[in-house]
Order: sequence, then structure tokens, then C-alpha cells
Amino acid sequence: MAVALVGGGPVAGAQPQALSAQELVVNGTFDATTAPWWSTATAPASVVGGRLCAEIAGATTNPWDAIVGQNDLALRAGESYALSFDASASTPVGVLAKVQQQVDPWTERLSQPVPLGPAPTHFAFVFTSAVDSPGDQLAFQVGGRADPWTFCLDNVSLTGGAAPPVYEPDTGPRVRVNQVGYLPDGPKHATVVTDATGPLPWRLTGPGGRVAATGRTTPRGLDAASGQRTHTIDFSRFTEAGPGYTLSADGETSHPFDIGPVYRDLRSDALRFFYLQRSGIAIDGSLAGAQYARPAGHVGVAPNQGDTDVPCQPGGCDYRLDVRGGWYDAGDHGKYVVNGGIATYQLLATFERTRTAPTAARGALADGTLRLPERHNGVPDILDEARWELEFLLRMQVPAGRPFAGMAHHKIHDEAWTGLPLAPQADPMRRELHPPSTAATLNLAAVAAQCGRLYARYDAAFAAECRAAARIAYAAAKAHPDLLASPADGTGGGAYSDGDVSDEFYWAAAELYLTTGDRRYLDDLRASPHHTGDVFSPTGFGWAATAALGRLDLATVPSGLPTGERDRVRRSVTTAADSYLSTVDAEAYGLPLPGDPGGYVWGSNSNIVNNLVVLATAFDLTGKARYRDGALQGLDYVLGRNALNQSYVTGWGTTTSRNQHSRIFAHQLDPGLPHPPAGSIAGGPNAALQDPFAAHLLAGCAPQFCYVDDIQSYSTNEVAINWNSALAWIASFAADQGTRGARHHGGGPSPY
Repeated sequence: MAVALVGGGPVAGAQPQALSAQELVVNGTFDATTAPWWSTATAPASVVGGRLCAEIAGATTNPWDAIVGQNDLALRAGESYALSFDASASTPVGVLAKVQQQVDPWTERLSQPVPLGPAPTHFAFVFTSAVDSPGDQLAFQVGGRADPWTFCLDNVSLTGGAAPPVYEPDTGPRVRVNQVGYLPDGPKHATVVTDATGPLPWRLTGPGGRVAATGRTTPRGLDAASGQRTHTIDFSRFTEAGPGYTLSADGETSHPFDIGPVYRDLRSDALRFFYLQRSGIAIDGSLAGAQYARPAGHVGVAPNQGDTDVPCQPGGCDYRLDVRGGWYDAGDHGKYVVNGGIATYQLLATFERTRTAPTAARGALADGTLRLPERHNGVPDILDEARWELEFLLRMQVPAGRPFAGMAHHKIHDEAWTGLPLAPQADPMRRELHPPSTAATLNLAAVAAQCGRLYARYDAAFAAECRAAARIAYAAAKAHPDLLASPADGTGGGAYSDGDVSDEFYWAAAELYLTTGDRRYLDDLRASPHHTGDVFSPTGFGWAATAALGRLDLATVPSGLPTGERDRVRRSVTTAADSYLSTVDAEAYGLPLPGDPGGYVWGSNSNIVNNLVVLATAFDLTGKARYRDGALQGLDYVLGRNALNQSYVTGWGTTTSRNQHSRIFAHQLDPGLPHPPAGSIAGGPNAALQDPFAAHLLAGCAPQFCYVDDIQSYSTNEVAINWNSALAWIASFAADQGTRGARHHGGGPSPY
């Protein structure tokens, strides 16, 4: 665990250093020499004006490509240490200050981003060592920039005997609301954190300080997910639109919020993320914003070694493929078929809903609605965006005449992990195709089948190509039903292994049947145990659990299913939605996720949103307002009504995630780089704390507190295409509900 004091000011929880402190750093003032400090060849150092100054070479890739450090620091388990130093840079940069093992595996005790500029700045951090170590190092990792610069350091101190650090997140006012706002005729709930046992008075204040409504809270008791005692405020009866409302209760006043069509622009912001994640194309600053402009990445231009002519991993295939394009998956530069599959599915399903759902705004996703280079081409922009990934997925198919022809390679990424930050066009690593897998092949079959029906009216040739690829992939998967990705294949990129592909078979068969009407696919989906089983988990569907995707499309997309079978499929959706509503009612923060640690997993926010998709689909099928209201109430959690009082969507709310784990959007590490764009959703609380930074900082956290907005916490705070695709679907639904009367329809999907 570590807390920081920067520029002399402590963050919450930092405590003063004890008076009796043993100094571990030798020569931290550099009065005459740099010894025993060392530096890499890319950072030659000398004493300049009583400081250590190192000339950092340009054209380095990773932070660890240039280091200034000192070895042989002895740490004791359970001891707390205070590190402080003064540092500057000849140009604004970000570096990493680390205390870690001085040999492989370089286990970290402290890792802190340090933003530097020309003026010397004082930094101070406190951390506790979990182990006895006779040989740690203090390392300033200063590599990873294209241009040379100068790093200067002085007054370095590392002392034991510090008071143990205490991390307390700043959760703001105890009245927790959707920081974006509420629809006029939608549900309006808030949560109050309080030890009071009886109802409390609350007050809704409108523009100009006018008291708009009053009432009394409902005590909820102890909330397991947060460890907090809470009350609920329900002000749904208030329907007057306006900006800048606040709620007050128990001496606290919430962040401001609006009442009105508050989700109108979230749809386009959530979809904008995908253009900025594109590989193989220059990002146009006039479309994306000047700060996001960059050259094309991985188009075979040095220093890139991909993606136009990529070999297999050593010992794999004897051919090379052009696999340019697609989306970078998450915070890395990898491209993964199984995660690209569900993300593409959700974008296509978002569009398909405009054809099937009675309350969908038919033109909201039309051509010209997104800022893309393909806009105004006569094709809905969301289909243009999805096509960028679809064409990549088609390129990942094993060519005819080769072993495993028709299968899809599982993924492509760097042969080794790179550091943060790193622009795609600057990645020098060799790229590799990983072996084909049944899961990847069925993902290709499913989304290519979707493509075959949705692009037919816009590009008949492309739709036909997709249908052919889907049929070939499905047949190849049936011929190789147990070709599983290795869980050990995680060097340079995520493994994305999946030991059960029966759900992918069901999903692919469903999509092929819906597109072709072919009886063979109907027979296969009927033979699957998923066709009559419960495919809607309490903790949500995702890339490794895709049967729900097939079920949702069978329920909503017109087909030749007999009426009784179709009705049973639809009842399974409403039954799941009823279960999620029960969870919404039971949870103090009104979300469809159980409050135990098992619900808060890696990417928990996307699982929550995927459960909202089920609720919204139940509304589309039935017109029953309770499902619409449950979906909207769950969105409140994502946008600020949670234990941390944090909106997990960048730029949407008062306090929002903005330091997500990303090599591209790495402003926290390099002030010259941007934050993630507005509309980027963070992964969210992960009770397993599966990265070293979160594990040290958040040990013992209640599930909803197992999150930190820091770029180093990849297991709680990454961005990912499959998380933003879920957000795009529900944001589009919510935007469609933004007018009065949207909740009322005849019940049941519209025909194409």
C-alpha cells in the first residue's frame, strides 16, 4: 500500500514520518559524485549543480528502457517506509518511481507515476513492505519517449520507521446520485450513506435555489456490497425538467444533476471510442479532436513489425497473413477474435434494435450521426464502424488449403509485453498470429452471420462474403469442436482461454439460422442444452459466456421459429429480467448484481450493463415499464450512484474515471498524451484485486470499494472494446427513452 504527498501536500490518509528513521539511500544529495547510483546506457548521468542529471536518449519504447537507480536496499516485512525526492525534466514528461526487487521478477513494493516539468518538484510517498528483502532497488524508469530530454534528481531519501499508510478514497458528499441526471418520466433514486436508523427528511433543490420537492428517506440497513449503512431516496414523482438539481439529506448535498433528455449524447460518445481504438488507419484530429490525432498503427511501417504480413508463433503455421485493421482490444495493442466478436455483435445488435424495437429512434444511428471518415456514404455510421472490425475478423480466417482451413486464429499481438505509454505507430515488437481456436472460429461465424443479414441492403457483395465466411467457419468448428486456446498463452497479450465452447456453438447456430433460415442450424441450436437452459447468469454474460447473445436475438429478430417456441424463448428473457429486478430492489445502490464479492469481477461494470441489456430487451418485448425503469435505474450506478460516488464513464458526471489503463490514453504517465475520450467506461470494482497496484492499495476492500482510478490498476481500471460496446447498446436504449410516451407501445418487436 502506498499514499502520496506531492509538492508538500498530502493526499487523504497520509501520516507523518516517525522521528527515528534509518536512511537507506546512500548519497541522495549528489554533493560531489553520483556513486553508488547507476544508470543504463540510455541515461548517462553526472553531477550538475549539486544534482544528478541524466541525458535520456530518444527513440526508447518502454519506461524501463532508460533507468536511474540504486541497488542493495534492505527492506523488512511489515515495515513502513517514506520515499521522498526532488525531480525535474527539461520538457514535460511522466516517469515512474519504483521500489522493487533488483532481480527478476522485479516484484514491486511501490510504483508511482511522477509528472515532471522544468521546475523542480518535491514528491513524497509512503509504503509498507510485505516481505523481507536484502536486495531491493530504487529505480526511476525514464524511458519511452521519442525525443531526448534531461532528467535531474536531488534530495533522495528512503527511510524506515514511517507511520503505516492509510488509504481513504475521497467519496465526496454522502448523498449519491446519477451525476448525469434522470429522464423526466423515468425512475429517480438516490442513496444516502448514514448511520441514522430512522427515516430522514430530504430536499430536492432546483435551479435558482428553489425547493422543488421534499420527502423522507427509507432506511436500508447495512449494504454488503459497500459495507455502508444506507437509506434510499425515491423522487420519481417529480417530473419537471431542468438543469442543476441537487438532493440534500442528513446535512449533505449531492453533486448536481439534470432532469431531461440526459442520455442524448451518450450514445454517440460511447460509439466514438471505437474509432479512436482503430488499428491500421490514421486517426483524423478534425473528427476525433486534435489531442487524439495519430498516424496509422501497425501497417508495416517501421518501427512496427505488423500487421500486414504476420507470421505465426514459432512452431505454428508456415504461412503469413495480412491482418491489418480492427480495433485494439483494450489498454494494449493486441487484437483478439473472441473479444472482438462480442464487441462487434453488440454494435450490430444496437443497430438491429432500431429495426425491431418499438421505442427505438429509427434515424438515431443513421448515416452522418457519428464523426467517422466513412460518414455520408449512404451506410449507417454504426455499420461503418462495425465493418472495420468485421473485415479484420475475416482476415483472421485460415486460408483454404491450409491445416485447419476455415478456422479463425485466436489472436494477434506483440511477442512480449510492452510498457505504458506507447503509441501504436511506435510499437517495435514482432507481431505473431496465435493458433486457431474453436471459440474464435464460432465468434467469427456468429458475427459474420449477423453481417450477412444487416449489410445486405447496403453492400450486397460484402453481405454475401460474410455469409460464406460464416458457413465455412461453422463447418470448420464442427470439424474441430475442441481446439481450445491455452490458458498459458499470455505473454505479450491476454490468453482469453475458454474451456467450454458449447455456448459459442449455440450462439453461432442461432445467428446462422436467423440469417439463412437453414434447417441445419435450427436443428443444431435445438439440440444444444442452452436452448432450453438458463443462459442468464446473475452476474451477467460476457466474452466467455455467449449463449445469452443467441437467446436475445432469437427473442427479438424475426424468424421462422414456431410461435410456441418463440414465446418460450421470449419468456426466458422476461424471467431473467424479473430476477434482475429482484436484485435491483435488494441492492442499496439499485443495480442488478449480487452484493457478494463473486459478483464484482474483472470488468464488473460491463457485466452490470449486460444485465441492463436483458432488462431493456424485456421492455422491448413486452412494453412493461418496470423493465425499462430497472434498466435506467441500473445505469444510475454506472454514472455515480455507487459507494465511491464515482461515474465510471469518462466525462459524464462530476467525478469521473479518467486515468484508465491504456497505452494510448496515458495522460497520467505523460502529460503530453490525452485522457481517454468522453464516453469511455472503466472496468470497475474487482474484488479479486488482480494487479499489484490494486492488491497493495485496496487489500480488504468491500466489493464496491475494490476500484481505483489509476492507470496502473489494469484489473479495475482498464478500457476495453467489449465494455464500451455494452455501454453503447444501453446508452442507445436510454437515449430512445428520452421523450415522454416512449415507455408506451403495443408490446412486441416490430417487423423489419
